[in-house]
This record gives sequence, C-alpha cells and structure tokens, in this order.
Amino acid sequence: MGLNYYHILKKVREGRKLVIRGITTAGSGHPGGSFSMAEMMGCIYHKYLRHDPKNPLWPDRDRLVLSKGHASPGLFSNLAVAGYFDKSEIETLRKFESRLQGHPDYKCPGVEFCGGSLGLGLSFSIGVALAARIDGKKTHIYTIIGDGECDEGQVWEASMAASKFKLDNLTVFLDRNFIQQDDYTERVMPLDEELVGDDISEMWKNAARWKVGDKWRSFGWNVLEIDGHRIEQIVKAVNSVLQTRGTPSIIVARTIKGKSVEHMEDNPKWHGVAPNSQISPIIELELDCQFLIAPSIIAGDMTNLENEVKRASHGRADFIHLDVMDGIFVSNKTFDHEKIRQLRSVTQVPFDAHLMINEPIKQIKNYVDAGCDVITVHAEVCDESSFGEIHDVLRSNEVSVGLAINPETQLPSWTEKFIPDLDQLIVMSVVPGKSGQKYIESTHEKVQNIAKFLTEKKFDGFIEADGGVDLTNLESCFLDGARVFVGGSAIIGQKDVRAIIIEFRKKLMHARRKLLIHRAYSLGGAELVNKWIDLHEVGKKKMDLLQIAKEAGFV
Repeated sequence: MGLNYYHILKKVREGRKLVIRGITTAGSGHPGGSFSMAEMMGCIYHKYLRHDPKNPLWPDRDRLVLSKGHASPGLFSNLAVAGYFDKSEIETLRKFESRLQGHPDYKCPGVEFCGGSLGLGLSFSIGVALAARIDGKKTHIYTIIGDGECDEGQVWEASMAASKFKLDNLTVFLDRNFIQQDDYTERVMPLDEELVGDDISEMWKNAARWKVGDKWRSFGWNVLEIDGHRIEQIVKAVNSVLQTRGTPSIIVARTIKGKSVEHMEDNPKWHGVAPNSQISPIIELELDCQFLIAPSIIAGDMTNLENEVKRASHGRADFIHLDVMDGIFVSNKTFDHEKIRQLRSVTQVPFDAHLMINEPIKQIKNYVDAGCDVITVHAEVCDESSFGEIHDVLRSNEVSVGLAINPETQLPSWTEKFIPDLDQLIVMSVVPGKSGQKYIESTHEKVQNIAKFLTEKKFDGFIEADGGVDLTNLESCFLDGARVFVGGSAIIGQKDVRAIIIEFRKKLMHARRKLLIHRAYSLGGAELVNKWIDLHEVGKKKMDLLQIAKEAGFV
C-alpha cells in the first residue's frame, strides 16, 4: 500500500482550518498544541485507526487517547473531518451545552478519554490496553502526550507499568514541541538539555542534545525518534511499532508549536490564545499556502541515481520527483518501474512519479508496486474511461492521483468530473522530454487561469510547477497559484542541494508573506497590516514583513 500522502496532507490542512474556525468563534482555545500534533493526528485517524464514525462505540475499535486534553480543538477537528459530526459544529466550541468543550468529554462522539488534569492519559491507556488483552481483542491504543506533562511523576510510574506488562498494543506519541504553558520546557524542567537563550531552534538542530529518548529506553520502551511534521516518517514509525512484540512503543515526535502559522510557531504566547476574527481569514489563506519542493533527479548523474536520491533526501526535499520517459510519448528515455523499485529502499521521502509514457493504464500497477507515493499521468494519452480506471487503481492502493498537461494543452472537458477528487495537477512549463529548457513565460497566465477555474470546481489539491523553475521565477510561480515546485538543474544540478533548497524555501516564504500582507490590506487597510506584522515576534520574520509592506506602500 502507498503512503496516501496527499489524502493525509489535505485532511491535516482541513483540520487546522477547523481549529482556527472553532477557537476564533469561541474567543479562546489552544491552537499551538493542536497544530504541533496535526500530522500525527492526521496519520492516526486517516490511515491507521480502526474506527467507525457511524458506530463510535464499536467494541472492536482501536482507541485514540489525547492525554494533553487542552489540545481538544485538534481532536475535535479530526473527529469532524472523519465524519463523527458535522463540521459546522466546531463553531460551538466551549459554548454552554456544547459537546465540544475546552477539554475532551465523553459527550462528544469519538472521544475516548476525558482529558482534564495532565499526566493521567498514559495511566488510563495502560488500563485500556490491559483490558483489551484480557478480552482477547486486537484493539490498539494510540496515546498522545505532551512534553510539558512529562514533568508529572505519574507519567513515569505509568511508563514502568507499561513496560512490566509488555504492552505491545500501546503506542505513545510524545509531542515534543519544547513549549509548555508558561515557557520553553527546557527552562522549566528540561527533558533534553537546559536551554540557554531564546532560540529554541538550536534544540532542533543539535541531536547531541536530545536526551528524552534515552529516558524512555531506560524504562524498557521501544523508542523511535522522528520529525513529527513529516508524514512519511510518522507512517514508517507506526508501521514499525505495529510489528514490534513484547514491549510498548513511544514515538518521540519533534514538532513546532503552532506549526504552519508563522506568528504562532515556537512562540509560547500561542499556547492558549485565540486569534481574533480580523486575523483568522489571513491565517486560513496561510494554511492554503503551504508548499512542497520536489527535486527532479534526472537533472543529476543518470549513472548514479541512488546518489541523487540521497542528495535530495539529505537536502530535506519534500518529494523526490521521478521523470519517467518511454521514448515514445517523448523522444527521450529515462528509466521505468524497475529502477524506481531499486531506488525505493534508499529513502523514505515520498516518490512523486511523473509518467511521460504512452498507454499508462497498461503499466500503472507496476509503478504502484514499485513504491510510488504520487503518480501523475498525462491528459494527452488518457480519456475519461482510462483515467477513471487509473484513478480507481491508485485510490485502492492509497497512492495519490495526479494529472499533467503539456504547454500547448488545455484541460480537456472530460477531466471536470475528476477535479474535486484530484490530488495534483502538473502544468508543464517546458516541452516535456528535454532538460535545461527555459520557463515558457505564457505559462504564468495559464496557471493563473487554471487556478481560478479549479477553485470554482472545488479542487482541494495542489498545482505543481514543472519545467524551468528556478530562483528567478519561483515567486511568480507561487503567486500564480502553484504550490509544488519541481527543480531539475536549479536544484539537483547544483553542488549543494541542501543549500539551494533552503534558498528555494526563503523565496517561497517571501512570496507567501507578500500574499498575506496584500490579503491583510484588502481586509482592513494599513491598520490590519500593522496588526498582522506585529504578531510575528519570534525570529526575523517581522523585518521581512515590514519591508514587503513598505514596498507595497501599505505602511
């Protein structure tokens, strides 16, 4: 089965937007911790948890216990997205007689634990896990705990009990975001190493300072340590612990408090503060502006693609872009599913396969079996029937579905029925089959028009810019509406892949900030622009925002 990457990613984005909607309406709530655990919750609910929203008390269900109960908006949003109740109910958050309170309560369908006082969730989970064993059920218990609540002695008493009873049906996620209610955790009661200064990113960068995993190992747990915002790492970790026997497992997920909203990220002030109604529309746009970078390995050494994959992975690429050319649909020939199968073991970074081949319906299962996570076929070699069949094969194997169009191609009319369920649309900005071409300037207008059309048709996927994308046109491509960016010679063709990806991210962040500043101005003029800028307290973000606003004449 595939990673189901875009499916999870889109659910996570929708969940974050519901969190903002709920806490803004309530005027209170906890966005920071809801966002730091968002990818973990998305993977659990939309890939692993055996549950039935129509029958919340199904006896054979798995359990999700949210020990850090103040992050209830993050739980409620996932329950709503999963179908336990209508999404509009999120607007009743914290209201009298609502099922959605400031902490989880059994009155809400799908809630498994009334999380109030911190430190109790792990003990509760051990009881549920032991009960499942006694009853002979295959129930698996997933528990999310906060790093702040690990100051509680009960957490460590529970950890000893879980190890003693060899509870391999228990998986704990530690949301290691380094922030608790009052301050950074490493200044209150360090789990890793005492923080000197205010730059929490230093704790992220230096693995030699990470001690918390060793603590859990000393208590007899199976420990995995991951980036808690990388879906592929979460999935790999869960797959691993589900195969582990004889011991409980904990996944130490290093996360960013307030992830995906810049002014909330790594800022202790946003532990439990709600945005106001003026700001929330800008945040919603920011959540829609998340982007992905996908180096194309054929721009590197074709005789050593394994090394090119390693370079892209080391550079923290979001995807590895695989250009498959058959020498028929395009004149050149690269590699096929057999090579992809060989490359799959090199990295866990998602494979974004762009099939520039004739009759893809005949080969699509080969690419699924080779380990591709996103597969895109060309509209020029499909019709409604064949693409429908491809779509069904990919969906049934949890592979994300993409469609591509060449520079001279417009979206065929038959594609319209698939748009609401499409994950990715590649708009080629060079003639496919040749490397090193320059970006076709008319593509800017084409993408702008397509983006507008797709929005009208309820498209919630991502437009991918592919061909001639580099640092000179990256911002324009983003402002056109693209959110995934393929870099061939501009990334893989460079000596230091990590450094160039960092430069790509800086450019894209600048473009995103520009878009948000303009959104703020359209909603509330210079006054709202200044309010938006002033929210950005951590790091050097504020300086860039001020410069953008000055250049636009807004301040």
